[in-house]
Amino acid sequence: MSEPVHSTCPYCGVGCGVVAERTDDGQFSIRGDPQHPANYGRLCSKGAALADTLGLQQRLLYPEIMGHRVSWQQAITTVADSLQSIISEHGPDAVAFYVSGQLLTEEYYVANKLIKGFIGTANIDTNSRLCMASSVAGQRRAFGADTVPGCYEDLERAKLVVLAGSNLAWCHPVLFQRLTAAKAANPDLMIVVIDPRRTTTAEVADLHLALRPGSDGWLFNGLLAFLDDAGERHPSFVSRCVDGVSEALQAARQTAPDITTVAALCDLPAAQVENFYRLFARTERVVTVYSQGINQSSSGTDKVNAIINCHLYTGRIGRPGMGPFSVTGQPNAMGGREAGGLANQLAAHMELENPLHRDWVQEFWQAPRLAQRPGLKAVELFQAIEAGTVKAVWIMATNPLVSMPDALQVQRALARAELVVVSDCVSETDTLRYAHVRLPALAWGEKDGTVTNSERRISRQRAFLTAPGEARADWQIISDVASAMGFGTSFDYQSPLEIFREHAALSGYHNNGERDFNLTGLAALSSDDYQGLVPVQWPVIKDQGRSRMFDDERFFTPNGRARMIAIQPRAPVMQPNAEFPLRLNTGRVRDHWHTMTRTARAPQLNQHLIEPYLAIHPDDGAAFGVVDGELVTVASRLAEIIVRVCFDAGQRHGEVFIPMHWNDQYSGQARVDTLIAAATDPVSGQPELKHMPVRIYSYRPLWQAVIVSRHRLELPVTDYWTLVPGDQVLRYELAGRQRPDSWSRWAETVLGVTANDDWIEYEDRRLGYFRGALCSDQSLKAYIIAGPDVGAVSRGWLQQLSLQSALSAQDRVGLLAGRPLGPVVDHGRIVCACFGVGETVILDAISHHNCRSVEDISRHTRAGSNCGACKPELSALLSRASALM
Repeated sequence: MSEPVHSTCPYCGVGCGVVAERTDDGQFSIRGDPQHPANYGRLCSKGAALADTLGLQQRLLYPEIMGHRVSWQQAITTVADSLQSIISEHGPDAVAFYVSGQLLTEEYYVANKLIKGFIGTANIDTNSRLCMASSVAGQRRAFGADTVPGCYEDLERAKLVVLAGSNLAWCHPVLFQRLTAAKAANPDLMIVVIDPRRTTTAEVADLHLALRPGSDGWLFNGLLAFLDDAGERHPSFVSRCVDGVSEALQAARQTAPDITTVAALCDLPAAQVENFYRLFARTERVVTVYSQGINQSSSGTDKVNAIINCHLYTGRIGRPGMGPFSVTGQPNAMGGREAGGLANQLAAHMELENPLHRDWVQEFWQAPRLAQRPGLKAVELFQAIEAGTVKAVWIMATNPLVSMPDALQVQRALARAELVVVSDCVSETDTLRYAHVRLPALAWGEKDGTVTNSERRISRQRAFLTAPGEARADWQIISDVASAMGFGTSFDYQSPLEIFREHAALSGYHNNGERDFNLTGLAALSSDDYQGLVPVQWPVIKDQGRSRMFDDERFFTPNGRARMIAIQPRAPVMQPNAEFPLRLNTGRVRDHWHTMTRTARAPQLNQHLIEPYLAIHPDDGAAFGVVDGELVTVASRLAEIIVRVCFDAGQRHGEVFIPMHWNDQYSGQARVDTLIAAATDPVSGQPELKHMPVRIYSYRPLWQAVIVSRHRLELPVTDYWTLVPGDQVLRYELAGRQRPDSWSRWAETVLGVTANDDWIEYEDRRLGYFRGALCSDQSLKAYIIAGPDVGAVSRGWLQQLSLQSALSAQDRVGLLAGRPLGPVVDHGRIVCACFGVGETVILDAISHHNCRSVEDISRHTRAGSNCGACKPELSALLSRASALM
């Protein structure tokens, strides 16, 4: 074993510490870091599978221009000259950067410095605009700065945790583990979940408020009015520390005057609303955790402030076990905000609108020009590219053709742009197809720098892999382009440490405590100090971080007082109608991350939810004439996609859910954000990704097929396909409305059969079924079964045959028959991704091995004994099985 390298997980904003060690066989093992204060050794299913994502398959390893490999010098010169030419002809606002929470803070800093201080435009925005911008705007309005008040420990010290618009169990699993462990240790801890869907998180809730989507503003305005009636105002705190109280109270009473009105507006039983209000009122230590269900809204900023208002009015902030708590979606969403990665920010939490801040930053950078006004936010940016006012865009470490709303508009924009530069570590994404210049960047495990998690904790990401091919760090690529543009002396960095020192020094520049973000205590780190930097929460004025903000009752407004904001709640912009009667919600699933470029490479992460799907209440399914498990077309006024129906009684009537992850690399016609209109919050610019009206109707194919293959296939155009990467075997599910003229020729072409191959096939022309097997050295290389319906085919059996070293005569006959001829162990749909435990195994443990608790199941099968993210699903299976006993 090699010396362990302590780093940070590259997934969500929890910021878990990991330890990487080279094993005796030359591979790497990844485990949770027991010393890291974010996770204390815990990992979710994605983090536990990181070692399976480190290979060089599908990596971008060399610079390319128009699809041809070139030298770094040619690539850098081309980018620099093209940007200079466009700037000379059209001005600096004709170029833009679109960056990502996957960048390290040092990389964010250099990108922001180049475009705002040297190119002279603020046209830089980040995919954090899609997930955290409303929280940023709400915190700035309330606190005077983008300050997260609390820390993870508060979840364990609270007496009431309110989860608003957060499926914590799937989106931030390690925080969910910490919360459930705290509840197990302290049964008095209460959990309230506010979410239209009954998610896995709701399974552990003492109260679930399945409110009307978008009605959160009324719910929290009503809570504020109730708290006032209940005498829960904190008189000394409010008088000393809070402005805007009477205006906020007046707005709350006007819009949500009583429980009956709130219940009607939120479509909730009045008793549930009253129960929540009384629970909040009588509990001092309350933490309200909120995430995308609040932020991704055309009134997301107002919802954030409605939550903060309740905490400010009652003084439930700045003390252990209480406060509003925004949990971020990406590993370095907060680091990007610190470095000024948003179009309306300056670096170090300085304000672009403030002339004094602009002078300070320009002076510190010795910049020739500094952007004088906010730039284009994400949605505006891609609209400007299509309109032709922005001519060039440099996209770094993100995939906007999948993640942006109105994704077809983004596609049109990139197709029109004069120059599209993409820095990425993978060779194929939907966005890379439109890149004129491709720049190979380092991936996680190869990068070196820092990230900041949701509790303001800065952690090191350390490299433990050598740079492959000609891939370079993003900070190096940006610096090289800056140098080629003539700014070399200001970008002559030799290491991320130099950038970090400059970033930290800027945070303390003219900062006498007026700004929240301050890393003065880290501005003179030595190389050894930086290498050994332990996780620390900002601000770091000397050598100590700070767990909680506002414990000194001082805020970052001009008068040092917090501000309550008068909230006038608004319904979502897009409302269902007769043509589009269903409301579409989008979000994440447990085992995948963003656009699957990393998680799809870990076989076990593809087995829990294998296809893009539409979750719908069974009653709505019946009303719209669709059947559980069939394919459906989902249409909005913008586009159509095809996904699999999944009946879910946890859905509210009239509402459906589709995951955000699947894209053109892993499925055909499944990019859900092609359906979503680009409505945005007027304050934050964050898109409304959870409220799109759609209609559904059955997609009735004439044929369906399952293909298993040891190598990736070039599929012909067909209506529906999805790719399920497995352990050494790829599986494809296909469907279409036009049958091939010859199944045999079609199959041989798709599977790459040659005249010398061992190929066997069978076709039932009368019933329309076809089976074909391609063998090599007595083992199964690829197999196809096609026909009017292939739903009953055992995918587990085909997977097992594909992994066998040799096929028996019975196996070959079974392949032609389309079914196993002997007993087969099919573990069923994977429930526990960490240990590959299937649903069939779990149900067998319950029915035949007397497992009567989740703990029993874990002891017998190992399911749930690692990351714990599947425990709510184990509980649901236990309840279902027990009901049948």
